[in-house]
Amino acid sequence: LGMVIQGLENTLPVTLDEIIYHTKAVCRGVTRAFVVADMPFGSYQNSVEEGKRSAFRLIKESGAQAVKLEGGRNVASTIAAITEMDVPVMGHIGLTPQSIHRFGGFRVQGRSNGARQRLLDDARAVEEAGAFSVVLEGMPGDLAREITESLSIPTIGIGAGLHCDGQVLVFHDLVGMFDGFTPKFVKRYANLSDVIAKAVRHYVEEVKEGAFPGEEHSYS
Repeated sequence: LGMVIQGLENTLPVTLDEIIYHTKAVCRGVTRAFVVADMPFGSYQNSVEEGKRSAFRLIKESGAQAVKLEGGRNVASTIAAITEMDVPVMGHIGLTPQSIHRFGGFRVQGRSNGARQRLLDDARAVEEAGAFSVVLEGMPGDLAREITESLSIPTIGIGAGLHCDGQVLVFHDLVGMFDGFTPKFVKRYANLSDVIAKAVRHYVEEVKEGAFPGEEHSYS
């Protein structure tokens, strides 16, 4: 939302109200999909009680079926408290976008032995806290495989190799809506940026030339 819709440099400024607004729009277009709403930065870090309140708002107001929050052992108590209130929680570890200032930017995590062990511990903590699934982002593929094999809950990878239980990509990256930068883990399945730009240029040309609107586009 923050980067591909709002044009922000990162996800940190996104508010809970904005997540609710956009999740409502997603839910209106869904027929069968299970909708998971992100808990934005600052909506659960201050206290467990704040996390519960934010999760309740997301479920009640947006129509989502679950919430996702970032972190491992540091948020395990919040995950446990939310799941105890019958709200399904998805975890998210590795390159967590809300932690980019601590990481020094969008950097792959888990490359050193110590960092690798910390992520393994985080994954187990998230599962033990009651999460039904966990996103593994921006980590070596062999580490993601080890985490996946060590857990009983599904792992969803983004920039974490092919050995996760499922995969996710940002829609705008997948369809090629943005061509300024392509992360290593992204594969574009279309180039809609060029298609859209070409369509708009064609429209402008036809308006200037008087070719649009034609008789077939006019009411009588």
